Amino acid sequence: MTRRTLFGYALDALTMDETVQRCLDAVRDHRPLEVGVVNAAKLVNMRRDPRLAEAVAGCDLVVADGQAVVWAARVLRQPLPERVAGIDLFMRLLAEAEPRGIGVYFLGARADVLELMITEVRRRFPALRIAGHRNGYFDDSEQEAIADAIHDSGARLLFLGMTSPKKEIFTAAHGKRTGVDVVHGVGGSFDILAGITKRAPGAWQRLGLEWLYRLLQEPRRLARRYLTTNAAFLLMTARELIRRTPAAGSANRSL
Repeated sequence: MTRRTLFGYALDALTMDETVQRCLDAVRDHRPLEVGVVNAAKLVNMRRDPRLAEAVAGCDLVVADGQAVVWAARVLRQPLPERVAGIDLFMRLLAEAEPRGIGVYFLGARADVLELMITEVRRRFPALRIAGHRNGYFDDSEQEAIADAIHDSGARLLFLGMTSPKKEIFTAAHGKRTGVDVVHGVGGSFDILAGITKRAPGAWQRLGLEWLYRLLQEPRRLARRYLTTNAAFLLMTARELIRRTPAAGSANRSL
C-alpha cells in the first residue's frame, strides 16, 4: 500500500472506493481495522498534543478528511489521490452494511442528538442492522464497560461521533476490547445527520471552504479556533516546503 509522509505523519494514498473496500475486506476477514481521518485542524493539534498524535499514528489507515490536506500534500510533493471525507465514508459504509446484514454500533453525541441521528439513519437505510448505540457523555471510569457492551452487541462496525482527541484515545485504549472489525471516528457527522448542523454545499467542499461555511453558522464559537488553526496550518506547510526545498536542491547538485 502506498503511503505518504506529511509533516512527519504517515497518510494512506487511497481513494474513497479503495478505503471502503479495505473496510469491507476487514469485516470479511474478521481483521481489526481502525480508520483515522485528518484535516488541517487535527494536524495542527497533533503537533500540540502528543496523545492525539500517538493515537492517530496507531490507526491502521489514515486518510485526508480535509481538502486543505490534499492541497498541502500536492504542494509538498506527497500527492494524495483525493479527499476521503469522514462523513462520506460513514455513509458509504452504512450503505454497504445494509444489504450485507453487518451490525453497526453508534457511540457519541448527546442522547437527544443521537436519537435524531438514528431516526434519520433508519429512514435512509431501513434494513440496516443497528446492533446498539450509546451517547458520548461518559466518565473515563465507564470506558471498559462501554467497550464490553459494544462487544456483546455483536456489532462489526463501530462509528464514534466524538471530538478529538477523545475518540482517538478511546479507540487506542479499548478498540480491541469492543470486538468490532472496523472503527471509524466520524466527528460531527452525527450532528449533521440529526439536522443540528448543516454541511456545506458541494461547491464549498470542492473549494476547501467547509470551515468557512461552519464559521458562518457559528461565528462566536468557531471564529478564534478556525482562524488560529488555519493560520498555523499555512505556516506548517510553508515551513515544510522550505525545509524540503534545500534538500531537493542539494540532491540535484550532487548528480
